[in-house]
Amino acid sequence: MAGRDFDGWVVLVTGASTGLGRAIAVETAERGAGAVVINYASSQAEAEETARLVEAHGARAILAKGDVASDDDCMAIAAAAAPLGRIDAMFNNAGITKFANNHADLDAVSGEDFQRLYSVNVVGAFQMIRAARSLLESAPRAGAVVNTSSVAGVLGIGSSVPYAASKGAMITMTLSLARALAPKIRVNAICPGFIDTPWFGRGMSEAQIDRMRQGVIASMPLKAASTAEDIAGAAIFLASPASRHITGETLMVDAGMHLGYAPLGMR
Repeated sequence: MAGRDFDGWVVLVTGASTGLGRAIAVETAERGAGAVVINYASSQAEAEETARLVEAHGARAILAKGDVASDDDCMAIAAAAAPLGRIDAMFNNAGITKFANNHADLDAVSGEDFQRLYSVNVVGAFQMIRAARSLLESAPRAGAVVNTSSVAGVLGIGSSVPYAASKGAMITMTLSLARALAPKIRVNAICPGFIDTPWFGRGMSEAQIDRMRQGVIASMPLKAASTAEDIAGAAIFLASPASRHITGETLMVDAGMHLGYAPLGMR
């Protein structure tokens, strides 16, 4: 914990109704944010719970419904922060997947799957940055954007080929926009591995989820199944004053999962 290093900040988090997005929203409030814009696509009751947790730490919670795949919705989400005059930190966390774990089964996914995943995971993040650009540039220091990519986008693993491809595209976009938007906006990305949330266990029984969790713990170098709060700290670091000289960086936050693959520096 870094005290109140977000004191008075205006923060926007997409996909903030549950999981990692909620953890980011709550911790920024805990660290002093003055207002947190909580985006959600459909889970209003869960978004309202996020808002309650944010307000418990003294921050103003602003709910902003919208699908980031829609450019009009992205503009409306950013507009929720407009009365506050700026956005100090924006977390592009909204994301979806198609579960097709056998990457060799090319018939398990379709062109429509690619298009839907890209529309949210890549185009949605781009549209949010574009919609929020003037507010990010209005921050008293360089506005910070943190994109939630994935270890899947680096290693070509994960829930499906379209998901891995979309998260790889997000990393490339992070580099492009970090160059293009400097010095007024910093753009970085985190690459989580397994996160112990219901999202990873969708469609599984409790027994199956527990077996998966124990398998993850056994296989990770750090012998841990990361929680949303474990990952949120890294995302928040990349938005915080402590990272003010960091842009265009991709940070692996995966309990060491990538160490079981070819060394990244040799690629």
